Amino acid sequence: MNQHSPIKDTVAEALAHWIVNLNVSRVSPKSREIARMLVVDVAGLAVAARGEEYVTSCVGAAEPGLATAIGHEGGFDSFSAALINGTAAHGEDYDDTFEGGPVHSGAVIVPAVLAACQREGLGGEALLKGIVVGVELLCRLSLVAPKAIHKAGFHPTAVIGTVAAAAAVSAALGLDEKRTVSAIGIAGSMAAGIIEYLAEGTWTKRMHAGNAAQSGIRAALLARGGFLGPRSVFEGTHGFFQAFAPSRAPDFSPVLDTLGQEWVMETIAFKPYACGTMTQPFIDCAIQLAERGIAASDIETIVCQVGEGTVHRLWEPLASKHAPQTTYAAKFSTPICMALGFIDRKAGLAQFTEERIFDPAVRELASKISYVIDPNDEYPTNFTGQLKAHLKDGSEIEIRQPHMRGGKHAPLTIAEIEEKFTDNAIYGGWKRETAEAFLALSHTIFGSKDVNGFKEYAL
Repeated sequence: MNQHSPIKDTVAEALAHWIVNLNVSRVSPKSREIARMLVVDVAGLAVAARGEEYVTSCVGAAEPGLATAIGHEGGFDSFSAALINGTAAHGEDYDDTFEGGPVHSGAVIVPAVLAACQREGLGGEALLKGIVVGVELLCRLSLVAPKAIHKAGFHPTAVIGTVAAAAAVSAALGLDEKRTVSAIGIAGSMAAGIIEYLAEGTWTKRMHAGNAAQSGIRAALLARGGFLGPRSVFEGTHGFFQAFAPSRAPDFSPVLDTLGQEWVMETIAFKPYACGTMTQPFIDCAIQLAERGIAASDIETIVCQVGEGTVHRLWEPLASKHAPQTTYAAKFSTPICMALGFIDRKAGLAQFTEERIFDPAVRELASKISYVIDPNDEYPTNFTGQLKAHLKDGSEIEIRQPHMRGGKHAPLTIAEIEEKFTDNAIYGGWKRETAEAFLALSHTIFGSKDVNGFKEYAL
């Protein structure tokens, strides 16, 4: 932490001290721009998914209120709006990610803070502070026990996202240090999200971000009212990491070191493909193979070198990954994602339809793709891709993608992220003029007296 900050007894207290004393004027220009891009990316994804049944089912369970569900008419209570926006934004797995986590911050933090600000009538400065606090902490907390949360069967975005959302909303509401600590402590008991969705490609992961967002609001409001949460929520004997990551001793230095001096959120990755994070470099490899003039019929087998920590989610059971039965399951099948990328030269929303994932040509190519574990793979600190294609003429081709496109080593430009937003918004039924107007709003929202401008996009 900043060497001039007083030492605090617990991690939550140290975080609360930073949050309360953070002046948004000290937020770096790049972090401010990342916050804007997260708002834009989340909005485009929310519109793109607004007609999907997993979103309309959330709308059907919602209560009326003052908050906006982007792309939906009328107002909703803050918890419902956060759930709808977060579920829609994360639902197609096209939202941002963080190398080192991996976690998805925008789909949790933006819906939570936006709904809280609309509930309380707060302005753009509160929106900005809440977003940068929540995103920064979500990313930093994901580095405390790498791979251990997934190993325990939980989704890091869901469980870490809940406490980060509580911190974010506390920042936006202007809670004092004691109440901020309680909000984070309360959220530790609200955190949830198992990864059993992998068994059949069901929808629970889709709601993890929205559930974390609404729980974070609830925790902050309870704390504001005087409800007490444990100060030792993170490092305690029965604390957060003991519960969700028992296989690894937590190291809190990535959370506290440089806090207030560096912004980890500046390295957030914006996805170029609408599927699981660690599949992305392998899609790039498959596209590069196709662009060398290789036809699917030329390929005997493709063997990929992968990180051990990705196998249980993206490669096994291999027979199921070769033939996923739902479009959502296909997003977490590296063989299918690679086959789509090879054949279509892209892997956007239009690729993950029943027509495409059940295409015999896609299934045939996917069936030729397998993996071996590379003990030297850099996951989760760096997401790489590597394949060796064995061709029917006896030759071999090796291709390596040294990092994830869109990540810290090869970030997408602002223009590319805005183009992605526009494409997603149009995919979801907005006119181009509406998308352009939303982009214009994004440039001014952090300086506005309120955030009611978003209500114009509840349509």
